[in-house]
Amino acid sequence: MSIESLPDFTPSARQRWESIPAHIRQRLLANVWCAHCRTDVTITNFSGNLKRGSLQLAGQCAVCHGDVARVIEAP
Repeated sequence: MSIESLPDFTPSARQRWESIPAHIRQRLLANVWCAHCRTDVTITNFSGNLKRGSLQLAGQCAVCHGDVARVIEAP
């Protein structure tokens, strides 16, 4: 999945996500902890929303396809 394809982002989450430089977005997506694989993986099929000012991404592990999440704290 391309990081430019944002399937289920809320408008405020999309705005926050797009404010992050593309090269940083790539690094964030490729550095998500998977509890099943017990290592850093790439998140796929992700969606995003804002909660308490932090951007939350939820999706699947690229390796085992289990659920993973990434929180990007507000600046």
